[in-house]
Amino acid sequence: MTFKTDIEIAREATKLPIQEIGAKLGIPSEHLLPFGHDKAKVSQEFVADARERKRGKLILVTAINPTPAGEGKTTTTVGLGDGLNAIGKRAAICIREASLGPNFGMKGGAAGGGYSQVVPMEDMNLHFTGDFHAITSAHNLLSAMIDNHIYWGNELEIDERRITWRRVMDMNDRALRDMVVSLGGVSNGFARQTGFDITVASEVMAILCLAADLEDLQRRLGDIVIAYRRDKTPIYCRDISAEGAMTVLLKDAMQPNLVQTLENNPAFVHGGPFANIAHGCNSVVATQTALGLADYVVTEAGFGADLGAEKFFNIKCRKAGLKPAVAVIVATVRAMKMNGGVAKADLGSENVSAVEKGCPNLGRHIENVKSFGVPVVVAINHFHSDTDAEVEAVKDYVASLGSEAILCRHWAEGSKGISELATRVAELADGDWSQFAPLYGDDMPLFEKIETVARRIYRADEVLADAKIRNQLKEWEAAGYGSLPVCMAKTQYSFSTDPSLRGAPTNHSVPVREVRLAAGAGFIVVICGEIMTMPGLPRKPAAQTIRFNEEGLIEGLF
Repeated sequence: MTFKTDIEIAREATKLPIQEIGAKLGIPSEHLLPFGHDKAKVSQEFVADARERKRGKLILVTAINPTPAGEGKTTTTVGLGDGLNAIGKRAAICIREASLGPNFGMKGGAAGGGYSQVVPMEDMNLHFTGDFHAITSAHNLLSAMIDNHIYWGNELEIDERRITWRRVMDMNDRALRDMVVSLGGVSNGFARQTGFDITVASEVMAILCLAADLEDLQRRLGDIVIAYRRDKTPIYCRDISAEGAMTVLLKDAMQPNLVQTLENNPAFVHGGPFANIAHGCNSVVATQTALGLADYVVTEAGFGADLGAEKFFNIKCRKAGLKPAVAVIVATVRAMKMNGGVAKADLGSENVSAVEKGCPNLGRHIENVKSFGVPVVVAINHFHSDTDAEVEAVKDYVASLGSEAILCRHWAEGSKGISELATRVAELADGDWSQFAPLYGDDMPLFEKIETVARRIYRADEVLADAKIRNQLKEWEAAGYGSLPVCMAKTQYSFSTDPSLRGAPTNHSVPVREVRLAAGAGFIVVICGEIMTMPGLPRKPAAQTIRFNEEGLIEGLF
């Protein structure tokens, strides 16, 4: 059996002018700033007005831990948005923008798949409206101003050994993780050790995604801690007067992007912090704008629920005052079999016992999401190789936990393949059963917050952190940062910090390698295990197969 590729399907789409998509949400054409005919930014003025309106119901789509078999979380997000519109609901979608790093590396694009996609797919995965370039430029402007300040006399007495601000680029490049800059003599400044992170790990990215407006954006940028003096007192971005110019660079990037699905329904695509090394959610501005315009807003959180959903609840919802009405956990029969020990090459054969063996991973996520007080429904993203017996095994397991699982065929059928899930999600949202609350309070000490996530979400026995890390956390508490939430940076492939440990492991430890203060974003980054804030390319990166064909069309992107 052969299927069209995602990009082939996307090219066959009948797209409406972006003004018609905006009109579906009541956005006047004068408040749409077009990028071509099929995408636009929404003006700051209209965003400010939309946020004051009555809010719709917020629906989170999350997933099990990702496997090489693919789960289709974004595909389900898009499909559910289309499905809600198809059953007569006024719905909008909010997802993140794609990073060039994974596009040219291993993961691929981030616009959904099959007949549940957001278009224009190629543009979304390649530069889009330039938001990531603006974030990269603003971040590196600050880096340049730090070194320039030191070069011209260092009036602020920056301790060059305690500069915490690194550089970023939107590409996977392991050679830049750890490096020395300013070599070459007096005219090039003072040599020091530093490195690059990927743009999606930048605090500027996190700030843009959490800021309420340009004024809040500039305040948060000014709050960034860039370095320390020899007496360990902090130096802020505002101390070198960089926040104004950074805000100017981010003016357009702050405006959410509007595009459409294959079924011509509105989709906001804005911001893109990774969930394994950042907080993994689209922008607060886009989400709140959508909530002011639609009755139902379907959004997603990156990777599995142990990362994306946890941070969505504990960071984004806490900071923005959001209350999710329903959570959808995406799972696949194929992934259950992989968690049950089946090799990827053997996933096409029926294996009910392996499905049953792998289901505890899904069960752990269901329990975790329910612990936040949010109603849960499981979406079984259908693959053509799934058998009825395997699907029933998943449904029976989920039912044993007091939840329900619904088979969804949106990849192949679009909205009509997900109408059952859309109907049930709308019922749950309209029932107002959500009793949402974050996992921990603001007053809990920072290390206890780390332990709470590790024990209650990862089911770890202990958190391993040396005295240096514990003392650093205490110093930040003394400096007034103790109320901040924690942003756990760990592998997405497991509840543990060992990516090879599948299923639902217990009796493991969570080693904390480093902690970073993101004062402007408003959280503490906790780097666990071997997670990298600058990924590398795989042995055979996707970039090797991306090219124009003889017709001038892009091939190999997805």
